[in-house]
Amino acid sequence: MGSCIICGASVDGRICDSHEEDVGFEFRGDSPHQLVSGRYYRGTVDGYADFGVFVDLAPGVTGLLHRSELDRRLDSLDWEPSDTVYVQVKNVRDNGNVDLAWSIRQAERDFRGHLVQEDGTEFVPGEEADEEEKEPETAVSEAEPAEEASAEDESSASPEPEGAESGFEAADVVDAEEPEVVEEEAERDEEPSESAAETSAEEPTEGETEAAETAHEVPAEAEAAPEHVLVESLGDRVGDEVRIEGEVVSVRQTGGPTVFEVRDRTGVVDCAAFVEPGVRAYPGVELGDVVRLDGEVELRHDEIQVETEALAVLEGDEAAAVQQRLADALTDRARPDAVDPLGDDETVAALSEGLLDAAEAIRRAVLESRPVVVRHPATADGYVAGAAVERATLPLVREEHAKRDAVYHYFTRRPLEGAVYDMDAATNDATRMLQDRDRHDEKLPLFLLVGTGSTVESEDGLGLLDVYDADAVVVDAAVADPETRETVDTLVSPELADVDGSLSTGALVASLAAAVNEDVRGDLEHLPAVSYWEETPDAYVEAAAEAGYDAERVAELREAIALEAYYQSYQDKRELVTDLLFEDGGDLAAHVSEQFREKLETEVQTAEANLETEHVDNVTFDVLDTEAYTHKYDFPPTPLLLDELHRRNREGDYATVGIGMDELYVRTTADVSVREVAAEAAEIAPEADISVAGVREGKIEFLSGAREAVENAVVAAVADQF
Repeated sequence: MGSCIICGASVDGRICDSHEEDVGFEFRGDSPHQLVSGRYYRGTVDGYADFGVFVDLAPGVTGLLHRSELDRRLDSLDWEPSDTVYVQVKNVRDNGNVDLAWSIRQAERDFRGHLVQEDGTEFVPGEEADEEEKEPETAVSEAEPAEEASAEDESSASPEPEGAESGFEAADVVDAEEPEVVEEEAERDEEPSESAAETSAEEPTEGETEAAETAHEVPAEAEAAPEHVLVESLGDRVGDEVRIEGEVVSVRQTGGPTVFEVRDRTGVVDCAAFVEPGVRAYPGVELGDVVRLDGEVELRHDEIQVETEALAVLEGDEAAAVQQRLADALTDRARPDAVDPLGDDETVAALSEGLLDAAEAIRRAVLESRPVVVRHPATADGYVAGAAVERATLPLVREEHAKRDAVYHYFTRRPLEGAVYDMDAATNDATRMLQDRDRHDEKLPLFLLVGTGSTVESEDGLGLLDVYDADAVVVDAAVADPETRETVDTLVSPELADVDGSLSTGALVASLAAAVNEDVRGDLEHLPAVSYWEETPDAYVEAAAEAGYDAERVAELREAIALEAYYQSYQDKRELVTDLLFEDGGDLAAHVSEQFREKLETEVQTAEANLETEHVDNVTFDVLDTEAYTHKYDFPPTPLLLDELHRRNREGDYATVGIGMDELYVRTTADVSVREVAAEAAEIAPEADISVAGVREGKIEFLSGAREAVENAVVAAVADQF
């Protein structure tokens, strides 16, 4: 029999069942079947694969940490081959394959103790296995003699191991607990605790004194207070004891410490507070509290973090002073001075006030540590708009947050398959934001909808966000309905502002992005030209050329983005899009655009061979049965194919109609209202349940059983519109 190195309980070995996950193990076996599922093991990174990371736990024993087990993207993981890491053994399969799970604890001190597992036994590092079995008492630290660890005092004097031959540090014998209620220093309870009263007759041991001091640790003015510093200066203060004051903007409970994100007027930093693995430290501290925090600045995995030593919630005048500093900083930093349109576009200049409001909303969200979620259609124009905002916002997130993965946490771009922000998309967004709020104490995000969300077809989706008071900003150069203003915070639209001009959403949002972050303006100059399929304004052509993008290069970028937008349309493809639009020397875009042209040409030839032409009231109609003569699940998507067919064949009064099983698309040379077309067609074929599914796409939906009647009704209605 032995004693648990954590609680001292009598066990068969050196760790009890309840504390097995509190210990980091060094594995010295030679078979994966000797591993114990649920335990945390120290290992060495062997290498990467597309699906995860291989970690060596011992010579000849390797496990796979699958990317689905990570708490971040695989490509954002900063482990290098030969790095020492900690992982949890999730399962050992019959064939010897080892499934690993992620461990938030990646340092020896994150664990309450360390053991070596060898030949079916566990022993403290530095001890021999046979000596451990014979003399478990040797695990008691010399600093706390065995005679003091008597049976009556067993609970307060946990054994401490000796030796560090394996690279582990000795287990910490002090089980410091954080106070359950965090109060101001002036409100401290000066009465002795019951436990202190019971032991007052005895002289406390050194370990007991340390535990008692740690258990009641709060900032003390009587002691020399650490220097009050700003978050932006922490990079120069690694190893120093500091004091910061700010707002708690996030609380994350990990398998090890509790991590508080604290924001002052200059930035945000992670502050780790540890009681015991997985136990909430400072439970009285909540999201939005104004706090004073003392701790040591550390550099962990090349990221600044403060190891919390004392934390207090500020109230009254002290809290008000901190809040005022934060508010003043937000006001000064959030709103840009002006909008300077790319290409000196006068249409954009006429919308400058709305763009300033939108830019301020984005910048304010970053400064308040609120995630920014961008929604855009999976089209070339939509991707240009979304990528422009991404390019501008990510540097601001990096400046504000010390953690390198903050750019994935505080900025998300989610493409939409269609151009309508419907209930499906809104339900997805609402579910994610509520999970993040309830599980991680995160603030609700700012939703930025570009090229979508501006018409009544998105009313239900926007309404769902509005129920939860989630802020929404809509920027759309194509179409917009006044009713949308009622459910969003900011709506930027040339149509509603009665501003004339040939403007794409990509061009409009690129100027917005330049207002969000003037430092990236040079990266955005070519984007407006990329967003146009035809009739690109000369100012944007010239701006792209001055930035080094001639007409051929711009066309390649547009086509490459359009192709990549189709595949894995629900994925943001952040890194690939960045390579294409901002960091490609030309080879990548040329390669992808060649595939675009080949695939599009093949489909166009098939479609043109199967067009049915008819004439109604001097209007020429080319009708394509998209259900029969297109590859429904391959590139190009139907809207893009119909756009190309229409561009190639339009002449005079002309319309292109693509009809599928239960949806129809219309393209015309006249200014035709798809809503009026749908309304008239519904009167002609009332049994078809005809409705508008997307104004921007010219999309109409209907019951599949009435397909032929719908085709005739829509053709007649379009002819009436000419």
